[in-house]
Amino acid sequence: MVPIRLDAAKQHYATSSLVIGYALCSSLLAVINKFAITKFNYPGLLTALQYLTSALGVWVLGKLGFLHHDPFVLDIAKKFLPAAVVFYLAIFTNTNLLRHANVDTFIVFRSLTPLLVAVADTAFRKQPCPSKLTFLALLTILGGAVGYVATDNGFTLTAYSWAFAYLVTITTEMVYIKHMVTNLGLNTWGFVYYNNLLSLMMAPLFWIATGEYADVFTAVGSNDGNLFNVVAFSAVSLSCVFGLLISFFGFAARKAISATAFTVTGVVNKFLTVAINVMIWDKHATPFGLVCLLVTLAGGVLYQQSVTGASNVPSQRESNQTDSDTDDYENEKERKGLAGKISGV
Repeated sequence: MVPIRLDAAKQHYATSSLVIGYALCSSLLAVINKFAITKFNYPGLLTALQYLTSALGVWVLGKLGFLHHDPFVLDIAKKFLPAAVVFYLAIFTNTNLLRHANVDTFIVFRSLTPLLVAVADTAFRKQPCPSKLTFLALLTILGGAVGYVATDNGFTLTAYSWAFAYLVTITTEMVYIKHMVTNLGLNTWGFVYYNNLLSLMMAPLFWIATGEYADVFTAVGSNDGNLFNVVAFSAVSLSCVFGLLISFFGFAARKAISATAFTVTGVVNKFLTVAINVMIWDKHATPFGLVCLLVTLAGGVLYQQSVTGASNVPSQRESNQTDSDTDDYENEKERKGLAGKISGV
C-alpha cells in the first residue's frame, strides 16, 4: 500500500513539475519573442532559428548520451508531417499576431481555445462531454479575458486577420497533436526532434511565400545593424534556448494531461506575461482589465477543481468496464509514460 502511495505521489509531482515548467517557459517565451521581434523584425527567420536550435540541440545531446530520442525514419516522418505542418502554422500565426498586435489581443484569442478544444475533443476524438461545472469554468475564463481587453482600442484589420488565423490553427494543433502524441509511439525527445526538424525543412517555403527572404537579403547586403547588434543577438539567443525548453515541456505536459487542461494551462500562465507586460510596455489594460484577469485565473482554478473532482469519482460506466477495457486504459497510460518523460529530462 505504501509503495503505491509513493508511486502516486511521485507521479503527481512529476506531472506538476511538467506543467509548471511548461507554464514558465510559455509565459517567458511570449515576452522574449515580443522583445526579439521588436529588435529583430524577421519572424520567419526567428522561428527557423528556434527550430534549428531545438533540432540540433536534441541531436547533439543524444550523441553525447545525455538523452535518448527516436531516430529519424522517413516512414514515421511522413506520418508526422501533417502534425508538423499544423504546428508550424500555429507558431507562424502566433509570431505574426505578436508582431502586429499587443499582448492583450494575443491573450483574448488564446483564451478562446480551451472552449473550442473541449468541443473539438468531444466531437472528433469521442471524449466525454465536459461537465456543467467544467463548462462554467471555461466560460468564466473566456468572459474574464474578453473583459480584460475590452478597453483596448488597438485592434486593426491586420491584427484581427492574424488573430483569427491563430485561433483556427492553435485549436487544430491542440487536438491533432494530442492524437499524434498518443498514437505514434515516439518518446518525448523524439517528438521534439521530428517536430522541429520537419518545421525547419518547411521554413524556406514560408520565407518565399511571405517575401521575407528579400528583406533579409537586403538587410545583409546593406550591412543593416539590426541583424548583428548585441541586443538583437541576445534576444534571438534567449528565444532559441527557451524554444528548446518549451519543446520538451510542451510535449511532456501534453502527454501528461488532457488537451483541454493543457490549453487552460496555456491561458492561465499568461498571468506572468501580463505582469511583465504591465512593467515594460506603456500599452496595457486598465485596472478594470486587471480585475478581469483575476476572473480568468479564477476560472482556471475552477476548471482544475472540476476535472480533479470528476476524476476521483468513477462513473457507472467506468465501474462496469470489462477486463479488456481496463487493459486498454492501462496501455494508454503506459503510452503516456509519465515516468519515462521525467527520466528524459
